[in-house]
Amino acid sequence: MHTHLRRLNSALEGTDAARVERWGARAARELRRGQRLFACGNGGSAAEAQHLTAELTGRFEGERAPLSAIALHTDTSSLTAIANDYGYHQVYARQLRAHARPGDLLVCMSTSGGSENVVAAAKAAHELGVLCWAMTGPGPNALESLSDETVTVPAPHTSTVQEVHLALVHVFCAAVDRELAAEGPGVFVPARRAAT
Repeated sequence: MHTHLRRLNSALEGTDAARVERWGARAARELRRGQRLFACGNGGSAAEAQHLTAELTGRFEGERAPLSAIALHTDTSSLTAIANDYGYHQVYARQLRAHARPGDLLVCMSTSGGSENVVAAAKAAHELGVLCWAMTGPGPNALESLSDETVTVPAPHTSTVQEVHLALVHVFCAAVDRELAAEGPGVFVPARRAAT
């Protein structure tokens, strides 16, 4: 087996995927009640964050209603305005303060666990009453200490951590779908939309 694949297999075996399954089940219940999920990261982690929100607003493997999920790096006008006026370290925290409400969810993704803008978002989540989950590389790290729960990936290589994070995104989405399917057939309507 190629060295890269051996590293990936070892990292997968040492990662707490069951915790991410619990996050997905919790997220399904919160989203069904009308809460929102936000996600953030940088570089490859931004791609993984956007992958997560795309699976939720679109669909994963089965049909269901769209879920409210927003990747905080995708609004380039807001991102560049905030970076220009407040510094790049505030690009996620300031958006979270604008959009999030108590009971919403934030998924932070960082291979280092030390990205300043992601750490600032976790701090803002705590202040706003937003539940913060983090996926990082090896701990301990700054993001782990600020999040409500963290899954660390025991791998020294960034590429391996990112690949495990992608697998965890799929674990999360599968758990969301299972939880919603367990509530019975039919299309659910989140509370915020049901009231309109």
